[in-house]
Amino acid sequence: MTREMKLGRAAPKSGTVKSAVIFLHGYGADGDDLLGLAEPLGEHLPDTLFLAPDAPEECITNPFGRQWFPIPWLDESSPEDAAAGLAQSSKDLNAFLDKVMEDEGLTASQIVVFGFSQGTMMALQVIPRRAEAFAGIIGFSGRLLRPDALAEEVLTKPPVLLAHGNTDQIVPFSDLQKTAEALQEAGFQVYAHVMEGTGHGISPGGLGTALSFLSEYLPS
Repeated sequence: MTREMKLGRAAPKSGTVKSAVIFLHGYGADGDDLLGLAEPLGEHLPDTLFLAPDAPEECITNPFGRQWFPIPWLDESSPEDAAAGLAQSSKDLNAFLDKVMEDEGLTASQIVVFGFSQGTMMALQVIPRRAEAFAGIIGFSGRLLRPDALAEEVLTKPPVLLAHGNTDQIVPFSDLQKTAEALQEAGFQVYAHVMEGTGHGISPGGLGTALSFLSEYLPS
């Protein structure tokens, strides 16, 4: 059984859907936290639909926000609860992606998944384990969960852009290199962008790099 997720939507400026970007927000936020990026990105991607689902769980530490899974060092949950939450939300996200493709008439090759923090963790957990390759993954300020399992479980290897602030105090900047190396060892094409002087967020330079990635890998 999967859980439905509230969905934010920004239609393509051209009125024609030829590709999509799906935003996955971080812990304690919601889809609206990233949907605002559709405005600056959409100016350059007029045929792109932007979607931003809310994670399926109420955040333990912030009742006004959402979470994909518990984080023990933040909310005093158990590692077992965190693992179970990740597994269930992975099923939820897979079902959501299937529905988006059916409803919008898109294939995986027309979609980039754009995550921030815990949303990056979800993107890197789910997308490589799907049978049909997505156009790409963009991951800001996150990390690869269960890196030892990736090589055995990976089904597809879309290009990946990782961006991370070098003053991030929430998810350590060192996770950028660890994640990039693990993905490269598994055979992924990885691009890395360091956001100088940036904490746990998305800098203008980082967003510009994401736009360049989207322009290259989304179908025109």
